[in-house]
Amino acid sequence: MCGIAGIFPFHNAQPPITQELLKGMSDAIAHRGPDDEGHFVDARGRVGLAFRRLSIIDLSPAGHQPMSTPDGSVWIVFNGEIYNHLRLRAELEAAGYRYRSRSDTETLLYAYQHWGERFVERLEGMFGIALWDAEKDVLILYRDRIGIKPVYYAEKHGQVIFGSEIKALLAHPALSPALDREAFHHYLTYIHTPAPSTMFEGVRKLEAGHYLRLTRGGGMDDVEYWDPLQAPETDFDYTDEAAVTARIRALFEEAVSKRMMSDVPFGVFLSGGIDSSANVAFMARMMDRPVDTFTVAIKGQEDTNEFQWARRISALHGTNHHEVIIDDAGFLELMPTVVYHQDEPLADPVCFPLYHVSKLARDNGTIVIQVGEGSDEQFAGYQSYLRGARLSEQALRYGRAMLPARRALYRAMIPALKRRRVDYRQNVIRNLFEGDPVFWGNAVAFYSREKARVESADFRAGAAYPDSYTLAHAKYERIRNWGKATGCAVTPLDEIIYWELKNRLAELLLMRVDKITMAVSLEARVPFLDHKLVEFSMHIPAAMKTRGGVTKAILKKALRGVLPDEIIDRKKIGFAGSGKNMLTPGIYKHAREVLLTGRHGLFDLAYVRGLLDEYERTRINYTPQIWALYNFELWHRRWIEGDRALSL
Repeated sequence: MCGIAGIFPFHNAQPPITQELLKGMSDAIAHRGPDDEGHFVDARGRVGLAFRRLSIIDLSPAGHQPMSTPDGSVWIVFNGEIYNHLRLRAELEAAGYRYRSRSDTETLLYAYQHWGERFVERLEGMFGIALWDAEKDVLILYRDRIGIKPVYYAEKHGQVIFGSEIKALLAHPALSPALDREAFHHYLTYIHTPAPSTMFEGVRKLEAGHYLRLTRGGGMDDVEYWDPLQAPETDFDYTDEAAVTARIRALFEEAVSKRMMSDVPFGVFLSGGIDSSANVAFMARMMDRPVDTFTVAIKGQEDTNEFQWARRISALHGTNHHEVIIDDAGFLELMPTVVYHQDEPLADPVCFPLYHVSKLARDNGTIVIQVGEGSDEQFAGYQSYLRGARLSEQALRYGRAMLPARRALYRAMIPALKRRRVDYRQNVIRNLFEGDPVFWGNAVAFYSREKARVESADFRAGAAYPDSYTLAHAKYERIRNWGKATGCAVTPLDEIIYWELKNRLAELLLMRVDKITMAVSLEARVPFLDHKLVEFSMHIPAAMKTRGGVTKAILKKALRGVLPDEIIDRKKIGFAGSGKNMLTPGIYKHAREVLLTGRHGLFDLAYVRGLLDEYERTRINYTPQIWALYNFELWHRRWIEGDRALSL
């Protein structure tokens, strides 16, 4: 795993690209690659490429980047891993290409020469790639199908500046950090910035499954090369449940095996849940030494402590197990580090325990880690998905009929919701009763009604931004149109899964994993997001995924006999708990102080104060809103106001 950066001038009359400038950009992401660095400037100043290396495959100097073809006609910097590179290499060697290294990077150069710019359709892996064709004078930026690896870019003063992290772009003197106000508007709903926007004005992120072709003179062509709605296997019977479970098991086992490709030590984050336990079970079968496993828990919070389950799996498979217990004592000291490495605000408190377990792995000599992200989004692993699908079906059935009566009924429910400490101001039930769209996402802070209250009057007077639901609606319409075109039945659950894969998974969960693991120079691999498994899972009938009202029913069936039933059937907890349990009294005290001393004028402070006061008085679950506001405030102070200590 590595870090890339670079510059592509659209015109010749640019300030010259220097080695010093490129080094400054690569130094900003040195944590992504502490083992080596490299820089290339074309003799005619047509491109500059920078690289930081975390050595995983071919640890020799032969894997150094930037790398070029022998004749210097194609240059590349590449962040990621290509799991089928040896098979591609055999094809390319048969076609006459001669290799100088064992690296997968060299395969990408020859694959581009042999198959053209859509060579990425042949890749199995995760990647962010910048490839310059000197003869055509074209630079192409690629992001992998699912969005595991990020690629950011900005057009400024007639040049495109790009990198694996935004901080690399900001090391270029042409860019200075400023808030993208529309991105902020959408962040308040989704607790991250949906692609292709970022929270930094003028900085974009390449969408998953896309590549960007840059040509001299200002050409910028954004091309989608993959979507999870790929055509299913025409000869496969998706109604045959036994065949489906067998295929899931086979595809996942293959995915785990591919991700064991490494010349350095690797391990697994183990919570003792289905996904991480499946990683361990299959990996243990393939290894001649114990699997290294790593688990984190929060001190004093036994309801989210999963040590007993992780230890059960560790004992079953004889792993070399490591644990770390954290509390909020070091939260404020760690906070500037996490905010810095996030780049954009990711209002997910899991970033903090994730940092600790990542550091535990790295400190124990592990360089590559397998993680369980992506299973819940494919196989409907959340009760909120089932509830959202059910309520969406009711919304379709009832439409806007009897709205006054429905609104009155909801008002009558509010006292009971308050007693149960449910956020009565906004939830999917209220959306249904009010005739609003029901499911916006599995991690939502503010729906439109409340967002209009938290945004300050000055902010709302600045411009009219589109309703954030339009982003979800566009993806719902896309899968519906696909269903009509292909004759496939599309259910509300299918729509939810598609939107979550394209948005929350790619731009919140995977960015959380990438940024935090790479902060300690640890590479994370995601077997459940092998694109072959994702393509297959997208065509499994929704009813099969939730048979009997059980989340992930078909995956659980596929893993019977691989995992103990007690692991498969136990209650889902979630990695190191949630925002609710992370908002300890000490952290909340700091959050309140920070939020009520904000200097940017974007929030209505009277509303924020009222929200906090009601939370203290009633303990109604406003933690998603508090975390979203708190995380943004910390980000704004660090990146926009320049307060590196995040002081009050």
